[in-house]
Amino acid sequence: MPSQSLIMLKTYTIEFNRNMQLAWPIIVGLLGHMMVGVADNIMVGKLGTTELAAVSLGNSFLFLAMSLILGYSTVITPLIAAADSTNNIKEGRSILKNSIVVLTALGFLTLIILFFIEPLMQNMKQPEEVVQLAIPYFNLVAFSLVPLAFFQAFKQFADGLSETKYSMKATLYANVLNVVLNYLLIYGIWIFPEMGIIGAGYGTLISRVVMAILMYVLIYKKEKFKAYFVDLWQEKIVKNTILKINKLGFPSSMQMVFEFGIFTAGIWMAGTLGKNPQAANQIALNLSSITFMFAMGIAVVATIRIGNQYGLKDFKELKRIAISLFLLIFLLDIVFAIFFMIFNEFLPSLYLDADDTLNKIDNTEVIAITAKLMIIAAFFQLFDGMQAVVLGALKGMQDVTIPTAITFIAYWVVAFPICYFAGLKFGYGSQGIWWGFLVGLGVSALLLLWRFQWITKRELK
Repeated sequence: MPSQSLIMLKTYTIEFNRNMQLAWPIIVGLLGHMMVGVADNIMVGKLGTTELAAVSLGNSFLFLAMSLILGYSTVITPLIAAADSTNNIKEGRSILKNSIVVLTALGFLTLIILFFIEPLMQNMKQPEEVVQLAIPYFNLVAFSLVPLAFFQAFKQFADGLSETKYSMKATLYANVLNVVLNYLLIYGIWIFPEMGIIGAGYGTLISRVVMAILMYVLIYKKEKFKAYFVDLWQEKIVKNTILKINKLGFPSSMQMVFEFGIFTAGIWMAGTLGKNPQAANQIALNLSSITFMFAMGIAVVATIRIGNQYGLKDFKELKRIAISLFLLIFLLDIVFAIFFMIFNEFLPSLYLDADDTLNKIDNTEVIAITAKLMIIAAFFQLFDGMQAVVLGALKGMQDVTIPTAITFIAYWVVAFPICYFAGLKFGYGSQGIWWGFLVGLGVSALLLLWRFQWITKRELK
């Protein structure tokens, strides 16, 4: 007979199939989007380490703005999931309409704010040649935040109805377009002008506009969504719904700002060390972000499935499903950690031109720095994935305020001082910065797990 522990384990692993059925379209879509970023970095990296560092600097500000939009948008999923669990179409339609209004307004607001960033970028002690290349790229890609906000409104709405494949399709089609445009415009292929990193900016802008249009077109006439689109644009803007979205959305966006912010600060700190440490930091972050997309996909599933159970107030089932998700991401991240350790020197070499004799010294240094960072990244895989999925589960229970405080403490009270002192003051450079990342993610994962356990224990009583 199987032991009691094996029987208990099976109660969690039996959910793996259902979890992955929902997660894989999200993961594929996120990976597709992420691989475009990888392709961007690889293509730009072939131009030189200065160009790669410039894209890194420009994107560091853009990622902060994106985190506001993405954070706000994630609350749409649990709200829609809760309405769907009771088949409340009217409530779901109202949430969708008001979410579109909030996110589109936020897209324009972030765009306006970004126009005042240029003077800050010029006074951050970054390499001058990097800043001069980064500014025009940054100014162009900033416009893509508005279509991104529109896309996110419909993506999170569809995710809340457990229909995750449509955003995957829209993302993949747009990303293929992005890669093609980048290739043509960065290098000046065929009749297209050679535009360098500006070409990458145009590729990103055009592809995000196409992605937003595609997302709307793909779901507009589908049977499951029809009821929600009936008189959608005539639906009233409801003050209470707007307030509810803002009440959940603002803390959620702050969670992302605090997390994205610490990595952005790492980019800036690495920039003060020189263009090569900054380029190495960008490559390591890019590679770590690929595996993080798996955690993000499973985190969305956590928000959907926990949101359904929260709507039904079935906390026993909620906890069982949550633990199955935590176990799934833990096992996946062990695999990723081993992969990073084995290929820590090979992976960064993909980003640079080994035959570039002019930049051979710089390229060799960047690869050496990145290889060391990948070892640290291997360890923080375990914490990074776990904190993302637990955060998704808490979001499904519409618990956002305390988790926001936890992310602030973990990343800015604990991680930032370690990054700053170990990286810049004690002479450990990029490795010191990444030690700070590792500790911050560990603290975040442990505190968020404690929060989840506390809430579920309270509700089960």
